[in-house]
Amino acid sequence: MTTTPSKASPALPVDEETRRLAAVHRYLALDTPPDGTFDRIASLAARIFDAPMATVTIVGSDRVWVKGAHGLPGPPRTGRVPGLCASAVLQDGPYVVTDARTDSRTRGNPLVEGDPGVRFYAAAPLTTAHGQRLGTVDVLDTRPRRPTGAQLDSLRELAALAMDAFELRLSAARTIAAERERRTGAERLARALQRTLLPPTLPEVPGLQAAAAYHTASQHEVGGDFYDLFPLDDGRWAFFLGDVCGKGADAAALTSLTRYTLRAAAIYDPDPCAALANLDLVLKGEYQGGAPRYCTAVFGVLEPLPDGSFSVTLAGGGHPPALALRADGTVQPISTMGGQLIGMLPAPRFVRTTTTLSAGESLLLYTDGLTEARTPDGAMLGEDGLTRYLAAAHAVGATDDPQRALLRSIETLLDNLGEGVSDDTALMALSVPAHPETPLQENR
Repeated sequence: MTTTPSKASPALPVDEETRRLAAVHRYLALDTPPDGTFDRIASLAARIFDAPMATVTIVGSDRVWVKGAHGLPGPPRTGRVPGLCASAVLQDGPYVVTDARTDSRTRGNPLVEGDPGVRFYAAAPLTTAHGQRLGTVDVLDTRPRRPTGAQLDSLRELAALAMDAFELRLSAARTIAAERERRTGAERLARALQRTLLPPTLPEVPGLQAAAAYHTASQHEVGGDFYDLFPLDDGRWAFFLGDVCGKGADAAALTSLTRYTLRAAAIYDPDPCAALANLDLVLKGEYQGGAPRYCTAVFGVLEPLPDGSFSVTLAGGGHPPALALRADGTVQPISTMGGQLIGMLPAPRFVRTTTTLSAGESLLLYTDGLTEARTPDGAMLGEDGLTRYLAAAHAVGATDDPQRALLRSIETLLDNLGEGVSDDTALMALSVPAHPETPLQENR
């Protein structure tokens, strides 16, 4: 849906502005350390508009705070002068100035009258679930222009993504504060932080059953496995699962960066190989000059087909193959062999493949904590061992509910391996019900 730009209003009513400023402080938006997530959102906004500058800002009582920027060097805050961000935050929808030199709303704004000489400006508000607007995602240019409806729609989506990042920070802060009040110890804090790095639930996908599980090898350290499932704007769905290097706080920061980068990349270009390539560039830029920070991942796109099946396009970067459990009981590796580590190599190669999930079939994605687990005799389970186990489990307990059977098999396997599972393990199962009337379930 194309959004019509709003015109500026003079100011918010006093009580509404008071509630808005309370929300700004509640979301810990001011005087906080830089967050690379917002720089990447600004960079993506600039690319979508083919513009030289973009920002993510928070509007305080008398200052505009720059939380993320692309192509706009300067102080982290400026005065709250009407015309640009300070006016855009008053609007429910996109705010556009096609030529700031001739627009009465921007008269006297220092970014227009002085350096960098802004002529074009477009913004979308960062709006909380309760309707308070914290700030804006902005695109700026030094020449007059008119945005397309598609560009404004994308800008609004990026503002929603930035708001999600603020929600995550608030959720993490509240969770950790609550844990500290009730309990002490590294185990409690690790659990709290781990929850903030994973989606609280998976969305309902029409015609598909989706579930995910996370097995923690240590109660005292935060792991680096991650997964997500989310809608694209054309009726398709994107998903990913992966594993970052390391443990603890560094792994948590890298996991957060990776997850939000992949979600942002999917807005710009949902092609699986392009999403992994964008993540590779971000990791190299973020950790330039320091120790390499890398990950493995598989990124996929689901497209529903008229017959009720799903076309699946996958790309892998150094990650174990997904496993397709077919209706006849066979287990088929969906290999992306040849895909290389993300964030490590100068010019990594990512491998793309396609498959179809029909009625009664499932796709299992997992991290290497599962295949590197040790069986009771001390041998590594491996990909071949996992394939044989799933095939045997299907032969013994075939059912009309493929997802329930798959998850039960995995739970039994993890129980049998016990202490042999020495690394964190993330799992995601995507299943097409054997019968259309099968209710969608999620087992977490």
